Amino acid sequence: MKGEVELGPVGMERPDLDDLDRRLLSLIQEEFPLVKRPFLALGEMLGASEAEVIRRAERLRDLGIIRRIGPILDMRKLGSAGVLVALPVSERRTEEVAEVVNGYQEISHNYLRPNDTDYNMWFTISASEKRIEEILAEIKEKTDLDQLVLPTRRIFKIGVRFEIPE
Repeated sequence: MKGEVELGPVGMERPDLDDLDRRLLSLIQEEFPLVKRPFLALGEMLGASEAEVIRRAERLRDLGIIRRIGPILDMRKLGSAGVLVALPVSERRTEEVAEVVNGYQEISHNYLRPNDTDYNMWFTISASEKRIEEILAEIKEKTDLDQLVLPTRRIFKIGVRFEIPE
């Protein structure tokens, strides 16, 4: 299965990764096995035990290197729509507004882009058009902020694979 692996923030102190860590990170970006015991299968591919792969994946998660392992779904084929939304959030309200926005399971990829424009908090919503309207109305009611709403017109899918530095 090709999926998504979110790696941690850039600019942090570089953790100590060995060859097995790097191979594990590379492998799970390319094909995470859809089997009953995926870490056993990964271990077989890497020449390591299931327990060792689990231990390393947990360590990489705890270090913030792996934030998420999951599928990439074509939400349009599931009857959903998508929008990119931006809010103008003052520095003093960043945490408060982020908590509101992050409270919706339909919202992903919430980013703060300070000094970019007046609209500095950007996030995506994937849901039915009716649900998107509900979420936007609730966020407006809870935050009283203007919203820049940019509906998805055309999707350009790219494959992202991060090279793991030595």
